[in-house]
Amino acid sequence: MRSLRKSQAWAGISRREMLCRSGMGMAMMGLATTLGPTAVADDQPNGFVSPLTPKAPHFAVKAKRVIHLFMNGGPSHIDTFDPKPALESWAGKELPMKNLATERRTGAAFPSPFKFQKYGDSGIEVSELFQHTAQHVDKMAVIRSMHADVPNHEPSLLLMNCGDSRLVRPSMGSWLNYGLGTENQNLPGFVALCPDGFPILETQNWQSGFLPGVFQGTYVNTRHQEIDKLIENVRNSQWSLREQREQLDLLRQLNQQHLDQRGRDDALEARIAGFELAFRMQTEASDAFDVSLEPEHVRERYGDSVQARQILIARRLIERGVRFVQVWHGAGQPWDHHDDLEVGHRNLANECDRAIAALLQDLEERGLLDETLVIWGGEFGRTPVVELPQAGANAGKINGRDHNHWGFTTWLAGGGVKGGTVYGSTDEFGFKAEEKPVHVHDLHATILHLMGFDHTRLTYHFAGRDFRLTDVHGTVIKDVIA
Repeated sequence: MRSLRKSQAWAGISRREMLCRSGMGMAMMGLATTLGPTAVADDQPNGFVSPLTPKAPHFAVKAKRVIHLFMNGGPSHIDTFDPKPALESWAGKELPMKNLATERRTGAAFPSPFKFQKYGDSGIEVSELFQHTAQHVDKMAVIRSMHADVPNHEPSLLLMNCGDSRLVRPSMGSWLNYGLGTENQNLPGFVALCPDGFPILETQNWQSGFLPGVFQGTYVNTRHQEIDKLIENVRNSQWSLREQREQLDLLRQLNQQHLDQRGRDDALEARIAGFELAFRMQTEASDAFDVSLEPEHVRERYGDSVQARQILIARRLIERGVRFVQVWHGAGQPWDHHDDLEVGHRNLANECDRAIAALLQDLEERGLLDETLVIWGGEFGRTPVVELPQAGANAGKINGRDHNHWGFTTWLAGGGVKGGTVYGSTDEFGFKAEEKPVHVHDLHATILHLMGFDHTRLTYHFAGRDFRLTDVHGTVIKDVIA
């Protein structure tokens, strides 16, 4: 196939190209350094270097990858990892505390319908909802004093995933891929596993924001099991791999010529990387997403639910070098039980408890747990009092909890985490973070630290300022780091 001449003239000249061709070429050199590191190198085919090429963090750490188990909708901390026996004596009564402000009208104290028990050498108490996961509590740092900004799903989802509750910002997975690249160039660096469609705010939860598009999450609907449905267009039924390679080589020449003439272009670089990744995924994605290749005893350990399958897929992905895997639970049926909480929480926990325990055991047995940071939690918690029935809010039953951003629980396990640790606490009823409060910005700063980054130095210059995941906030929680 005939190559294109680099000197071939193009119709039309951009302002950037005009700078390059004029006596202001020196100004363009300065602009290039402002725009960021070059995306081309002589030792790569056709001069292209993937933005996802592995990079070193700020300092050496154990953790190399992340599995984020995201419980969408706001699981109740009071019914999972933060026991509040004081609620028993106040059942059906108004609590003796002021400022129980949340999103909707609430009523009397609502003790947990679930039993708690101490587990492991640490004796950390965990609800019967997560009795299998609790077997690994000595691997966890349970943060019981989390708090966010508002009791609404949309801003709280963005805050937890992107570090800002209102503005378009890159997600945590995008920041880590920007900072570290990924170990496997044949798979996406950031994968969002989410069955039954998108959660609230859809792809904004795994967006790249103002970072180049190559760092955004790749969405996979894990409701499907066939590879062609899991990943649309992963195979080309009309062209062989050799013919596709020839097409991509020509396309790359055209794109490279554009880059040579106009300088760095994030959108174009992301498109080039996307084409190349799609081509390479045809061979490796089929293997990574096919859980039938696992031994039967492993599949039995995880279970046969959709959640079990996608948690197993998450392990297979990080095992193959994917940097960040976010596993969504509750996109279709969220942990948002304004009524019938006992039934709803039990059903959802049954879908994932066994698989989460299997994941932690599996990672440890394979020698991957020290290199993998596992995160569990939602966007906020729930109130220690019942939500009162009102139009459009619930089914008129007084057996559920409203949103609660004042206090909730998140736990970390694996890479660099001090296991068997409880950090902070909510008040005696579980409404508000009281001892050692941890804001979402602090959680993000800690996660970045565990991955080898000073959160104040992992920045990207955009719109005249340096941005970071933690904005201008965040304190590393040193007590949960081994």
